[in-house]
Amino acid sequence: MSEHWTVEKMAAERLVRYRDLKPCRNAFVDTYTPGSDQKENFTIIGPGVAEHPDQHVHIAEPHGFNIGGARQPAGCLNSQHSHETEEVFIVHSGRWAFRWGVEAEDGEAILGPGDCISIPPRVFRGFENVGDGVGYLFAVLGRDDPGRVTWAPDVFEKARDYGLVLLENGQLVDTTKGETVPAGVAPMHPTDQPMVDAHRRMTDVEMASCVVLENEQIRFAGSDLQDASNGVSESPIIGMSNPEEGIAAGKLVWRHGFGVRRLDFATDGSTPMHAREEEEVVYLFSGKLLFSWEGGELAMESGDVLTVPKGLARKFSAQGAEAVAYVVRGGDYPEAAALVEEKAAAAAVVA
Repeated sequence: MSEHWTVEKMAAERLVRYRDLKPCRNAFVDTYTPGSDQKENFTIIGPGVAEHPDQHVHIAEPHGFNIGGARQPAGCLNSQHSHETEEVFIVHSGRWAFRWGVEAEDGEAILGPGDCISIPPRVFRGFENVGDGVGYLFAVLGRDDPGRVTWAPDVFEKARDYGLVLLENGQLVDTTKGETVPAGVAPMHPTDQPMVDAHRRMTDVEMASCVVLENEQIRFAGSDLQDASNGVSESPIIGMSNPEEGIAAGKLVWRHGFGVRRLDFATDGSTPMHAREEEEVVYLFSGKLLFSWEGGELAMESGDVLTVPKGLARKFSAQGAEAVAYVVRGGDYPEAAALVEEKAAAAAVVA
């Protein structure tokens, strides 16, 4: 018998509300650098790449990818760095400048709400909120263990002036809080020129191929979750085509280890009841959704993140207005949804 998910259990273990996010303000080695000292880092699903143990992990269960977030006031900068996996951002609010190159010299893309960028591994990148108020980014990193951050050389130089020491094991020591370097653990060697040279450099044209603007995201038809009557459309952002679903490839077609789709709901639009065999994380971008399953229902609001248990029959319905959600599914080739008769799903619970 499959695990029984009560409303209380689902809310406690699978739903992370935006209003309940627990930020870390000293997650990285650039934490106290002027211009970077007001950022909030969130680890929503998976261990993430935070360097300080103060970072709170909301859901630790491995998914094959990591979900996180960054919230920054206007003018706040995330220093140049690189990752070992793809790093995907969807702008939730604010205007953001994404800059690449070890000194942010290779190019810049300005993105707004709903825009998506996937930055390849081993490319130096940084980002700044260039809007007028506080902005928030929804983020996805590949693999269960996304590895460590590689920082641009100047980040280490600035960190020393503010009492932060990054160790060889990837742990951050904050001496301003009385923390000390453990015996037998050496500081991390700053990034040198050979390490910089091993990184990929990208042109504006190359990086443009890694961006999907919001107004490009609803031009594809298909998916077994939509038809003319239910008021839902599904658009591919990241991932291959899937003939079983009747959906085309996204613009970002190279392998990430996960796929990203956009779901647009008309007022009172609803998916059919269906189940999936891969991890599925739903991030509500705008509007309100009602998530229903055999054990009950939960209302989702903008910014909330839900991870649905594998094999669980589920349904999503817009509540009183249009809604937009982004969905992250595990694997490069997710299977088509298994449609479930709602009466049969209810009978399975009774049984």
